[in-house]
Amino acid sequence: MDSTMDLVHRLDAGATLARIDELSEVLVDCVEGGASVSFMLPMAHATAENFWRRVAEGIARGERTLLVLEDAHGIAGTVQLITDMPENQPHRADVAKLLVHRRARNGGVGRRLMLAVEEAAREQGRRVLVLDTASGTAERLYERLGWQRVGVVQDYALMPGGELCQTAFYYKHL
Repeated sequence: MDSTMDLVHRLDAGATLARIDELSEVLVDCVEGGASVSFMLPMAHATAENFWRRVAEGIARGERTLLVLEDAHGIAGTVQLITDMPENQPHRADVAKLLVHRRARNGGVGRRLMLAVEEAAREQGRRVLVLDTASGTAERLYERLGWQRVGVVQDYALMPGGELCQTAFYYKHL
C-alpha cells in the first residue's frame, strides 16, 4: 500500500453518502467472495447502497462509527462500532462488518481496522466489545488481537450461496 493513503479514518454521515459507490463496491466484493456478512447472492449494487444509506443514518444519529482504510485504489476496508446499546449497557459496543476488499487481503488491513475500532471505542468510553463472525473466517485475526471466544452456534446464519454456517462469538475488555 501507498503509505500516504493507508491511514484509517472515520467517515461522517455526509462522507459516507458521498462515497457510497466505493463502500458498496467493497461490500459487494466481500459477498461475492463468500463472506457471510448478512447478504445473499446475487447481490445487487442497489442493495449495498441501501445498506450504506442506513449506516449513514445511524452515524448521523450518533449510534455508530464507520472507519475506513484506503489504499491507492480507494477504500480497501471498513469496520463499524455500534454504540446504540440498551440503557444498562453504556459501557459496551458491538463491532460489526469488518470488510476487506479481496485486492487488499493478507496485507494487514483487517488488523489495522480492528486496532482502530478498539481505539475509537476507548475514545467513546466503551470498555467491553462484542462481535460475531462466521466460523473459520476472521477468527485467527481476532484471537491474535486478544479477543476471547465465547462459543459457537451451529446453523446460525447462511453463507451468501445459501448453505448454513456456524457463527463464533467473541468479546474483548479494553
